[in-house]
Amino acid sequence: MVPVRRRLAPEQRRRLIVEAAGRLFGERGHDGTRLDDVAAAAGVTKPVLYRHFEDKTALYLALLERHRADLGSFAAAIPAAGTLDERLRAVLEVWLDYVESHAYAWRMLFRDTGGGPEVLAFRVDVHARARAVLVAMIRGLGEPAPPERELEPLAELLSMGMASLVLWWLETPGVSREAVLDAIARVWHGVLAGGAG
Repeated sequence: MVPVRRRLAPEQRRRLIVEAAGRLFGERGHDGTRLDDVAAAAGVTKPVLYRHFEDKTALYLALLERHRADLGSFAAAIPAAGTLDERLRAVLEVWLDYVESHAYAWRMLFRDTGGGPEVLAFRVDVHARARAVLVAMIRGLGEPAPPERELEPLAELLSMGMASLVLWWLETPGVSREAVLDAIARVWHGVLAGGAG
């Protein structure tokens, strides 16, 4: 008896393509990933892939756009009540969950240099959005917030430091999530508890 292939809804098929592409772009970068490989990993034909994305760059940008759109959710995860440490750890737990399920995003943003000017410009935009989110988080958690002129530099420092740390963590077996969480919380606590000093 021949197994019957179930026809997927377009949104399910698109999700499979995006998930497969994320893994491959994270491993191989923009320039090292072929659409043939993405189609095979997603279990679709190349013509089906082209029904969803016009080319490799459009697919790559769709993944970066998804990450940029998700950035705002972290500030929303900050509990309204609790000590600074409780509120900080709660949002960092949410962020680490996201990192673990979207590891490709950090590799695409901080390891990959391919894709040409359009992709580079989009990466810069994603970094700017991340900085803006972190500025809002520093303002929301700081007791009191650091001086206004320091907010963007602090956000950039935290953004790049956290990105570097999680890339190292993802690529270094044996480093516990708890150790990473404690290290990030220690740095954030120092920034936030320092106030307007």
